[in-house]
Amino acid sequence: MRETNRQWVLAERPAGRPTVECFDLVEEAVPDPGPREVLVRTRYMSVDPYMRGRMRDADSYAEPWDVGEVMHAGVVGEVVESNSPKWDAGDVVNGNLRWADYAVADEDQLVAVDPERAPISTALGVLGMPGRTAYFGLLDVGEPKPGDTVLVSGAAGAVGSVVGQIAKHAGCRVVGVAGADEKVHWLTGELGFDEAINYDTTENLRAAVAAACPDGVDVYYDNVGGPITDAAFANLAVRARVVVCGQISLYNAEERPTGPRQLGELITKRARVEGVLVRDYVERYEEANERLARWVGDGTVQYRETVTEGLENAPDAFLGLFDGVNVGKQVVKVSEYEPG
Repeated sequence: MRETNRQWVLAERPAGRPTVECFDLVEEAVPDPGPREVLVRTRYMSVDPYMRGRMRDADSYAEPWDVGEVMHAGVVGEVVESNSPKWDAGDVVNGNLRWADYAVADEDQLVAVDPERAPISTALGVLGMPGRTAYFGLLDVGEPKPGDTVLVSGAAGAVGSVVGQIAKHAGCRVVGVAGADEKVHWLTGELGFDEAINYDTTENLRAAVAAACPDGVDVYYDNVGGPITDAAFANLAVRARVVVCGQISLYNAEERPTGPRQLGELITKRARVEGVLVRDYVERYEEANERLARWVGDGTVQYRETVTEGLENAPDAFLGLFDGVNVGKQVVKVSEYEPG
């Protein structure tokens, strides 16, 4: 164990795009677990776009952090001290803990991670919250049918990459939108997307979506918002379903642009728009976990992780999300895990 516990706190609220000055790394004693609590050493920590909303003092689906508060994240860690009959030292667990080397957790705050099923970091990605978000958002909200055209924005991210592969497995034609040639090649190569559009080098997104989806978009899975979504709305098929999962293009806007600007398309196409929050499906998590694990095991679903080494570099990993530097799931490796 380390002699001290490093923790990242919210130093100040950002105006527009966050900077490293918004974060402060502090050190204190490693905490002691109380009754029915455990001490968890962080092995991997997640950074996710939704965390930007927790940095502002405004109501959202995730409670905002106070300035000076230790920031929270999805964590995969190892129990190093236990006062709980449910957990033993050496158990690998997943929970919403802290941007820290160590965290104390209530025994019921954690779920077990099986190190033999897949690398433990996948509990933060394809076999965790992003994978479940893709699963329920596409299958329950998007309701894809064989032969449908599914358009996915943020397609090379943790959620979008899984959405596209599940859609292919469901018999759909899949088009992804991403921001780099490397990502486009990954989507159409290893992941099996039918087509992909590099929005960063495409002058007319509306025309590019029309060319890639000549029969219209039956399901649009939106992780981005902004001009990409405008282009998708202009190309919806009759009875299309739009799944709103994320709006990362707007998260740092100091003034939200006027909109939505394309609602007229919903009239002519009789389309439906619905948001998705994975926590609404908590009673069905095991269903998603089992199917995703099977698909990963048999190769139906491939995944990538972008791993940043060191807790001290966690803010850089988070800020990189807004530049699209990650391919697949962005995680921070905080300490080395050595299977028992």
